[in-house]
Amino acid sequence: MSLFSPRAHASAALPAASSSWQSTSNSINPKHRRAAIPPWLINTASFIIMGLLVLLSLSIGVADFSWSGIWQSLINHSANSDSSLLLVSRLPRTIAIILTGVSMAVAGMIIQVVLKNRFVEPSMVGATQSAALGLLVVSLLFPASALIVKMGVATITAVFGMMLFMLLIHRIPPTDFLMIPLIGIVFGGIIEAVTTFIAYQTESLQMLSVWQFGDFSGVLAGRYELLWLTGGLCVIAYIIADKLTIVGLGDNIALNLGISKRQVTWMGVGMVAMMSAVVVVTVGMIPFIGLVVPNIVSRLMGDKLRRSLPAVALLGASAVLLCDIIGRSIRYPFEVPVATVFGVVGTVLFLWLLLRAPAES
Repeated sequence: MSLFSPRAHASAALPAASSSWQSTSNSINPKHRRAAIPPWLINTASFIIMGLLVLLSLSIGVADFSWSGIWQSLINHSANSDSSLLLVSRLPRTIAIILTGVSMAVAGMIIQVVLKNRFVEPSMVGATQSAALGLLVVSLLFPASALIVKMGVATITAVFGMMLFMLLIHRIPPTDFLMIPLIGIVFGGIIEAVTTFIAYQTESLQMLSVWQFGDFSGVLAGRYELLWLTGGLCVIAYIIADKLTIVGLGDNIALNLGISKRQVTWMGVGMVAMMSAVVVVTVGMIPFIGLVVPNIVSRLMGDKLRRSLPAVALLGASAVLLCDIIGRSIRYPFEVPVATVFGVVGTVLFLWLLLRAPAES
């Protein structure tokens, strides 16, 4: 075949067109990379903000407290009212807030990757509502049971609730991504209605309200230590982050790379259920953390889990700390529950995400 034939000219034109397209894309992509914020800068800024919020959280409260009294206690090696207040109330409350924010944000990131949908979180897949239902049932049937038993039952019911939700959305096409959170909201509302009806019939509405509204006012030393379990689960999530990322890319990619999709999915579902159960048992439900925080971080850092999980954890802790400080300050000396404050903020941000998504797509 002659090099000057029409076919030869076409084959020679293809590499040229390809190279010109690559040069064009390379001239565009660096701009996007330069516009993106480096991960280390986001993590550093989030850590500094969280540190400032921790100091502010330790300083705010109804009881009299001064850092000079803490300094005097350290110099004299003796306890006083300030050091006792710090160790018994202020520090446990702040640690509980941080662990709650970290665990719920990481749980939201996991469930979004597993379900391949950016508009879901534990309270939208029936996890927290099912955990509250299981906690109510075991409290009514076995009121003297240990806290670890209640947490175990709440975890099991949370897993069953998430399994039922996944069966409901099994036939929904993947492109209809807005239907999944809407079904989740309806599904969670049904479970919550059943729970409220049982509590009404058994005169347990006051006990149920403790679990339905996230509040840290009752957190003291000895009443929050179960939350450390969620910290361990977040470490496990970071270890298996690459596998979760591969599962989120699709079934065929996971199969080709030798990743067991079923095993990783159930591991993620189990971790989300346990985190939700521990948080509900300890401080109650706090909505929208697992929805808002991962979406903000993913817009800044992308969808690679190992890179974004530290930022998700830091931003989740800072968000809950900020809402708790607002709740303690807005009607001082009274407190507004964190779930109420974050519910208002999270609703606005969720609507913004829903309205902005079609424009981006």
